[in-house]
Amino acid sequence: MIALPGHETRSRAGRPMRADARRNYEQLVEQAKLAFAEYGVDASLDDIARRAGVASGTLYRHFPTRLDLIETVLAEQIAELVDLGRTLLTAEDELDALSTWLRAVVTHALTYRGLAAAVMNSALNRDKNLVSTWHAELFEAGVALLTWARRSGAIVADADDDDVLKMTGAIAWAAQDAPDPSAQADRLLALLLNGLRNGAHPQRTGD
Repeated sequence: MIALPGHETRSRAGRPMRADARRNYEQLVEQAKLAFAEYGVDASLDDIARRAGVASGTLYRHFPTRLDLIETVLAEQIAELVDLGRTLLTAEDELDALSTWLRAVVTHALTYRGLAAAVMNSALNRDKNLVSTWHAELFEAGVALLTWARRSGAIVADADDDDVLKMTGAIAWAAQDAPDPSAQADRLLALLLNGLRNGAHPQRTGD
């Protein structure tokens, strides 16, 4: 499990968790990821505890509110996307690396859109910097991949970082209500990537 600011495997008193408590915590987060992906933000917390093999009281000791659990799941997912972006900077193909990361971002947005909305809707009453921190981390990872692809000539030189990343978010938003959201998102993302690539490598039409 990735260590996350504000969501380390520590007790609420600040002490490191015992091994059994850490296992319970990790199982709860893992099962919450699966349940939220399948049922959305209203997934049964008691069912999550049952799937994790712990009592409901154990879940509430780690996560006193539903939002605490939602934030932990989202924080871990964001950390994984950021880590993926950094790892892909060592790939052999710059465009393929960018494509892989953008597709992962779209998949995340489609899968956990309800969780992100829940956190944003509560931001006025909780940590206002949380969502902006996640956005900044994702933006930094995306910019690094775009810069690498741009410098290598894999994408057009004038591809604006902010525009590309906003369009990626818009793809997830546009596809979410389609009969097959993943297929629609793949088609829209292919259009975006083709636009970025074709300008960098124009096809010759003959003399």
